[in-house]
Amino acid sequence: MATAHPTVSFELFPPRRPEFDEAVWQRVLRMADAGPDFFSVTYGASGSSREASAELVRRLLTQTAVPPIAHLTCVAATRQDLVTRVNRLMDAGVRDFLALRGDPPAGQGTWSAPPGGLTRSSELVALIREVENERLGAPRPGGGREATTEPPSVVALDLGVEPADVVSVSVAAYPSGGSHTRDAELRALREKQDAGADFAITQVFFDADAYASLVADARAGGVHIPILPGVIPLTDPARLHRLSTLTGVPVPPEVDAMLDTDDAERLRRGIAATLRLIDGVLAAGAPGLHLYTFNQDRPALDVLEHLRARGIRNPALTGRARAGRAQADRAGRPVPTN
Repeated sequence: MATAHPTVSFELFPPRRPEFDEAVWQRVLRMADAGPDFFSVTYGASGSSREASAELVRRLLTQTAVPPIAHLTCVAATRQDLVTRVNRLMDAGVRDFLALRGDPPAGQGTWSAPPGGLTRSSELVALIREVENERLGAPRPGGGREATTEPPSVVALDLGVEPADVVSVSVAAYPSGGSHTRDAELRALREKQDAGADFAITQVFFDADAYASLVADARAGGVHIPILPGVIPLTDPARLHRLSTLTGVPVPPEVDAMLDTDDAERLRRGIAATLRLIDGVLAAGAPGLHLYTFNQDRPALDVLEHLRARGIRNPALTGRARAGRAQADRAGRPVPTN
């Protein structure tokens, strides 16, 4: 499934404390002004920070022209809780979601759904589609939109999803590490696709071959949705190791050795290594790049600047304007200009 261009997108998370809100927001605005195709906005650990996450999504909708993907997890929520959450986000203008099962809540060693909750991310995908159908009359399969005048998701259009629904639903994929086998991962990814997922975003990896292998195995297993590589700028060794403890994906010794230098040289080397990784996944046919920013704008913007110089088009000239128009149409407000 080909796209017209490689997309570039950024993941954000809500500030941990209110006193950080404005400083983080200024970084977000700098990233928005660079014209990414979309943001995704995560929850905190184990599905915490839901309200702060929703508030950041609403702020992106009203104060930027970059469409946000809202994360949802099954953690500590009944089915009705999730229906209510999806409806509230859609009321605010959200049309793009990332459906995750989520990690076990703090103190719970293994995953178990709460009473009346969902057990798998594929069930959450199906729930979002049910809410979409009830609100917009856009039945699946087939992506028909005869009963609604809403435009299709800009995110889905930019990623080349066919057909592009009004609401896009993305899911996670795992090239490396994790607690399950490749066969189990492929079965789960096919299950999420069959439930109505439009595309997948991968967990972190450090080798382009890991991404290429996942895509090849997925295609052989009947998974046809776009698989967007999730890349973390390789500039902060402490952050890489914290992420490793969360994901189970070890930091390669050669990355640690490369970053064992002074700050300025570490940034230079890290950006160069990130670009080599990006070259590898683009050569493998990646439809775009999703950068895990950790709310740090400089490494993400340095990477984006290099990509623009290499000819990856600036969506501020096309896709970003379309996103702003679609959001404004839904909410009945002027197109944001910042």
